[in-house]
Amino acid sequence: MSTKTLFPILAFLTACLVSPFGCVTQPSDFRQVIRNAQEEVFPTLVYIRVVYKAVETGKNKKGVASGSGVLISPEGELLTNFHVIDKATEIRCLLTDGSAYTATVVGSDKDLDVALLRLVRPKDAPALPYATLSSKGVAIGDVVLAMGAPWGLARSVSMGIISCADRYLDGAGAYTLWYQTDAAISPGNSGGPLVNTAGEVIGLNARGHLMGSQAFTIPSPIIMEVLPNLRKYGNAHWSWFGLQFQPLHDFDRNMIFDATNGVIVAGTEQRSPARKAGIQPNDRVIAIDGDPVTVRDSENLPALVRKLGHMPIGTPARFTVIREGKELEIAITPLEKGEVEGSEKVFERWGFTAKVINQFDTPDLAFFATDGGLFVFATSWDGNASRSGLNERDIILTVDGKPMKTIEELEAVYDACMQKLPELIAKPLFRAIRELAKPRGLKKPVETTLRV
Repeated sequence: MSTKTLFPILAFLTACLVSPFGCVTQPSDFRQVIRNAQEEVFPTLVYIRVVYKAVETGKNKKGVASGSGVLISPEGELLTNFHVIDKATEIRCLLTDGSAYTATVVGSDKDLDVALLRLVRPKDAPALPYATLSSKGVAIGDVVLAMGAPWGLARSVSMGIISCADRYLDGAGAYTLWYQTDAAISPGNSGGPLVNTAGEVIGLNARGHLMGSQAFTIPSPIIMEVLPNLRKYGNAHWSWFGLQFQPLHDFDRNMIFDATNGVIVAGTEQRSPARKAGIQPNDRVIAIDGDPVTVRDSENLPALVRKLGHMPIGTPARFTVIREGKELEIAITPLEKGEVEGSEKVFERWGFTAKVINQFDTPDLAFFATDGGLFVFATSWDGNASRSGLNERDIILTVDGKPMKTIEELEAVYDACMQKLPELIAKPLFRAIRELAKPRGLKKPVETTLRV
């Protein structure tokens, strides 16, 4: 677009904002509205700098990252994204007034990409300014401000509108829809607040674009639902049924089911309460504990998943399903979802990182390692593991004939090897299974001797 075309459009939009006869009803000076909203939240902004463990190379390394946050209590609680503080060994926070503190993690949830931190301050420290989380929804066209520290440049504000108020992102956040905005949100803005013209925080910025063209925000009402559990349990405390759903109108897969109510069971997860209870693929769930259920489109899925996630752990829930034209009632007792990613540890002398297989993080490996176990998460390109033939994503079965299921078991073998290091030439012997044909998922045991 040429500047000759752009300037008249900008002049028209400005006139719309400030004129009583314009296309949008706004106060006479819209700049003052923006300034008031900015002044309400800007003092609560936090610039976060994190030192984190980097184990992706098979070596113990440290990395430095930065992000944003927003204070939500006078005692120093602040919200940010989970991915900002993931694997952090040190969290430092810079406030708008120039004061700096370390912070600890109160609770976090990887699924929602939310983390609650608390500043480490003296008991007699004065109260801090804090922002108000909005419990209200938004509408397309609402003017919003994105605040944070893009590119590590301390504090900044960008303006835009809500482009979509209920964006569904397949594979990104099963528990929530997203606000989509054209306010510039760049790397470093993660965890910063999205603010309405009333000076309320309507969400946490989580997904941006290098060029800042379109971005996605976690809605505040969803965050407010899990805040009590983050404080109480240190996590969102989700219930887990192990159900995988499909909407009645699945446009992406070109499937429309002949029904006006309910939701289709696409499948159940391994060793899940739903599978043990007898739920089958193609069952149509029409009610849960007597409450009717209908998921017509993908946009309706997160609300159902979140409802199940908030159900009492250990308390049976009654599912009314239609199977082959007959109505059945099946009771499912949910478990606590627990960790969604396995722990990991670098074995530097061996030159690789081992990681615990987790059915949520690595479901393909969990399919073969049904009772859990370890796999090779990363290898050092110049390390012993790589030279000896261990590959990334190999599932470790045994070391020197001893079954390996936990990091602690592998650590014990490693420590024993290090103590006997002068005696060892080409030990220990690793036995692992390796994927040979990805389309068919075939795996075959292989053995390799690893030099220490």
